[in-house]
Amino acid sequence: MEQDDKRNLHMLALARVPGVGPIVAKKLIAYCGGPEEVFRKGSAFFERIPGIGKVVAKAVAQSNLLDQAQREMNDCRRHGLRIVTFLDKDFPQRLNHCPDAPLLLYVKGTADLNSQRSLSIVGTRNATAHGKEATERIVEELAPLGITIVSGLAYGIDIVAHRAALKHGLPTIACLAHGLDRIYPPPHANTAKEMLELGGLISEYPIGTNPDRENFPTRNRIVAGMTDATLVVEAGIKGGALITARLASDYDRDVFAIPGRVSDVHSEGCNRLIKENRAALVTCATDIITSLNWDMPDKSTTARQQRLLIDLTPDQERIVEALRESSLSVDMLAARSKMPMSKVSALLLEMEFDGMVRNLPGKVYQLV
Repeated sequence: MEQDDKRNLHMLALARVPGVGPIVAKKLIAYCGGPEEVFRKGSAFFERIPGIGKVVAKAVAQSNLLDQAQREMNDCRRHGLRIVTFLDKDFPQRLNHCPDAPLLLYVKGTADLNSQRSLSIVGTRNATAHGKEATERIVEELAPLGITIVSGLAYGIDIVAHRAALKHGLPTIACLAHGLDRIYPPPHANTAKEMLELGGLISEYPIGTNPDRENFPTRNRIVAGMTDATLVVEAGIKGGALITARLASDYDRDVFAIPGRVSDVHSEGCNRLIKENRAALVTCATDIITSLNWDMPDKSTTARQQRLLIDLTPDQERIVEALRESSLSVDMLAARSKMPMSKVSALLLEMEFDGMVRNLPGKVYQLV
C-alpha cells in the first residue's frame, strides 16, 4: 500500500470513531504525530492528552475501524472518488483556517479546491425571476476573472449559479449534504454531470449517506469556509442561506447581499443582513470585485516563491516548508511537520521573535 493510501486509510478510520469529531481528531493527530500513529498509541497515552478521556481512548481502540475504512476506500475507487484530507495540499486551504473544518472530503471531478479566486453564491430555493436574473448577470460579469463559483446544487439560486457558471465557462463546485454515490435533488443530475469536466462535487459524507435534513446546515460551513466571500441573492428570514452567511461572517469572510423590496418575503433575509451590517450591499459584480481587490494583480505566486535568506535549523526548515503554501494553525503545523505540538509551539515563539513568522487571529501562523 502506498504511503498516501495508508494515511488515507487511517484518516478514514479516525473519521469513523464514535464521539470523535474533526476538532478532537485533529488534536489526536497533532499529539500523536500523524493519523497512523493514533492507532499505535495505547489508552494510557490518550488519557494524558488534554480533553481526551477514557471513552475516546476506548473508541479509538475498536478493532474493526481499519477494516471498515478499507471497505470504504474500495467503495470510493468503484465510484471514481478521491479522498482529500486536511493534511493534503489540494485540500481547500481556506477551509483549513476554520476551526470546525472536516477531517477529509470526498471529491468527484476535476475541481481545483484552491483556485485563486472563489465565491459562494447562495439563496432561497423559491427564487423569483428577479433573483435568477441577478444571479445570472453577476456570474456573467465575473466570468472574465475566471472565478470559481461554489454552491449547494439545491433548487433555486444554487442551481441557477451553477448553470450560469457552466454557461460562461467558469469552474463550479457543488458541496453536497450526502454521499457522492447519488445526486439530490435528482432533477439536477445532468447539471452535476456537466460540472465534473470543469469543476466537481465534494462532500464530507461517505458513500451511502442519505440527504438527511440535519446534514444540510452542517454542509453549509464548508460552502462558507472554502471561498473568499459569500453572496446572498435572495433569502427569507430563516433558512440555509442565512446560516451560510452567518458562518462566513464567523470565519471572517466577506458577505455580500443583493437588496430587495421591503415587501418581498424572498428578500427579507438579505435586507436584514444589510440593515444589521452583517453583509455589504451589492448590485453588480463590480461591487464585489472592488471590495475584494480582485481588480488588482495577484501577488500570491510571487509571495510563495520568496525564500528566507537566513540560516535555519532543520526543525525551523520543516516549519517554513509547511507554511510555504498557506498559513496554518499550531495543530496543523504539528501534524504536517510530524513534530509534537509542544515543540512546534516553542519553535513558533522563537521564529516570531526573529521576525520569520507572524501570529494571526485564531492562533494561525504565516510566513513573513
